Formats: sequence, structure tokens, C-alpha cells
Amino acid sequence: MPAGRTLAVVGANGAGKSTLLDLIGGTLTPDRGTIRVGARELSRGGGRPRVVPAEERRIGTLTQDALLFPHLSAVENIAFGPRARGIPARAARAEAADWLERVGLPGTDQRRPRELSGGQQQRVALARALATRPGLLLLDEPLAALDVATAPQIRLLLADEIRRTGVTAVVVTHDLLDAIVLADEVAVLAAGRIVESGPTLHVVERPRTPFAAALAGVNLLTDPATGDLLRIRPADLALHAEPGPGRWAARVLATEAAASGVRVRLIMDDGAHLAADVPAAAGAGYRPGGRVHLSVRGMDA
Repeated sequence: MPAGRTLAVVGANGAGKSTLLDLIGGTLTPDRGTIRVGARELSRGGGRPRVVPAEERRIGTLTQDALLFPHLSAVENIAFGPRARGIPARAARAEAADWLERVGLPGTDQRRPRELSGGQQQRVALARALATRPGLLLLDEPLAALDVATAPQIRLLLADEIRRTGVTAVVVTHDLLDAIVLADEVAVLAAGRIVESGPTLHVVERPRTPFAAALAGVNLLTDPATGDLLRIRPADLALHAEPGPGRWAARVLATEAAASGVRVRLIMDDGAHLAADVPAAAGAGYRPGGRVHLSVRGMDA
């Protein structure tokens, strides 16, 4: 990935996302292969292993837990990175105070983490990560623990600061908005392998794998007549009690509230997961385990 760009890594639980970040960050060593940031080799597995210690990698990390030093004030938490770079204490604190201004927390210099809200702590954690002037920033679901009012603010702050500083970033997320707002490119992981990748909007608009389709809020189906891959919105799937031409068999997994009524979660006989939206009045008729048949509206005439 070119310098100065952001890659979103997505995939189901157990796909290998956290393992990837641990390998890049230096808490895991690869059995084979090489990890490089720019021209710098950080890890090499195989017969001649090489590992650069995590603290020497110039990699910043931001997780869903701010992980601030509880005994240090906000300004001292941020100054920790500059001081580790050899900057004198007074200059490091001045730089940290500038960062507090940038992330919208003026006047909080002397507050300890326990005196800050979750969103404020995450702002301090972002400033601390960027104050180290990392060559690479790793973001491990940094918004997952924030409430719905705070997360959009921190998401936009993250996007602004990543672009302003020009840092290269890798973000692991389950949220489509994170990928759209933060990332230039998306990579979909499955069983430790990249199964789909490309520019963010291309992957979102034309997903080729079930997980990417679910992330984008569409279903993937194969047209039985042509073999073409169909990308179908949940609202465009019709559910039927009986089989018929052009219909696929499926089993109900669960139901949940949706903007248009009720979303029915389905699993097909081949294991593919789908979603169909039905009116609220019809939602009670779909119980987990029940068999249904589905078609695409406009193709089932």
C-alpha cells in the first residue's frame, strides 16, 4: 500500500484481523514471509528469522480501549511519545498541549483519565498515538466502545488528522462507515487470506464476497438462468411459503427491527447468509428454523 493512504481490513470473527495487526505491531512473529513498512524490514520468518522489537518500529496504535496511563494527566500522556523521542520535558509538554487543541480538548491538560469521558479519553489516545510521529498507525476498532453520539465526532476527527498528518494507516473495523470515511482501500480477510480487495467505493458498490456484501448491506445470489452474480438489496427479496420457478430455498435464522419493518435473516442450503425486509405486520410469521423460498422482485413473474 502506498505511503499516506489508509487500508480498512474487514472480515468475520476469526478471519485473522487481530493476528494481522499483531504481526505488524510486533507482538507476533511470522512463521514465514516478510513484513515491511516502506523499505524497512520489521519481521522475517523462515530459516533466517529477524524481528525488530515492537518499541523500535515507529508504529502507533489506537484500540477501542484508550489505554491511557491512569496516573498521568492528559498532557503528560500525550507528552510520553515526544519524550521517548528524546525531546526535553518542557518542549514535549508544549507539543502535547498543541495536540490537545487539535483534538478539541483545550483546558484539559491536568485532568487524569478518570476525569474524562470515554470520547475525551479516545481523543487523548489519538493525540498520544500521533504525537509519536509514527511511520504507521494501527487502528483496531477504535470507535467500537463509543456511544452513537460520540463515535461520528471521533470518526471525523480521525479522518481529518490522518489526512492532515499524512500518516499511513491500517484500520480493522466491522462498521461500513469507518471504511467509507477513513479508508482509501478495503481488504476482506477470510481464514487468514485476502479474498477481496480494492478501492473502498468499488468494493462497497460491487462486492464479490459474502462478507463484503453483508458489510455493504446487499445480498449476493447467482442467477440460475445465466450464472451471473446478482447484488440484491434486502427490500428487493420476496419471501414465499411454497417453491416455484426462479426461487431459492432457505431457512430462517432470526428476525430484527429494520427501517422498513422487519429484517429476516436467512441461511441458504449452501450456507450463504441473506437478509430480506418484510412489512412489520408480516414479521411474526417468520420463526427461526422455518423454511421459506425467496425470489428477486421483478424476476419472479
